[in-house]
Amino acid sequence: MFNSIAQSLSELIQQAEANELSYLQFADALVEQELLQRNQKRIKHNQQRATFPMLKRLEEFDFRIQTTITKKEVAALLDFTFIDQRQNLLFIGPPGVGKTHLSIAIGLKAIEAGYKVLFKNAMDRIETLDLAEVQGELKKKISALLKFDCLIIDELGFLPVQKQGMYNFFQLINHCYEFRSIILTTNKDFTCWNEFFFDENVAVPVVDRLIHHSKIFMLGGESYRLRQKTKL
Repeated sequence: MFNSIAQSLSELIQQAEANELSYLQFADALVEQELLQRNQKRIKHNQQRATFPMLKRLEEFDFRIQTTITKKEVAALLDFTFIDQRQNLLFIGPPGVGKTHLSIAIGLKAIEAGYKVLFKNAMDRIETLDLAEVQGELKKKISALLKFDCLIIDELGFLPVQKQGMYNFFQLINHCYEFRSIILTTNKDFTCWNEFFFDENVAVPVVDRLIHHSKIFMLGGESYRLRQKTKL
């Protein structure tokens, strides 16, 4: 039970002797150390489960370049009432302006705050839903996804979605609606979603469920990757 304490017991004893702690204070220090180590293990485990393609921190985000969203606006999200209230975050803008960075960074902060997060590229997510549907396990797959507090769906709109994929994606969004939070990034404004959702009967209800109870951020500016390339 107290594996973390055993690993650092020698150091804790030395600190207790140096600070002349009482037995009760030493016991409190042992419990605090155990809880700290357990929390760190939980965070590490949930970060791995989140399947982030890379780790992007808010501290690394350059708000001097990306001025269409402010540090204050992002900081206001970090009490995670949007997750508690089953709201969505939508980041809309052209490629390279920091949408994925922000989604991952907020996801990492959410994990540190005790929430369970799952990241997936939009087309990869739709492919896994399509496969589950073919195997007759779509409901089971969606139920498994709903065990997470927040789903991050990245880069919706870069590629067209096949007919069955649209319906399967709608099923996911519909089940998440007012039950789980979604962080979604897209390079297409809602008026252009018919470019990759060829059926308005699917596109309209998907948009409707995503924007209801949501915070929408329109990002602009020059691509970070293009900026770095031109500096070489």
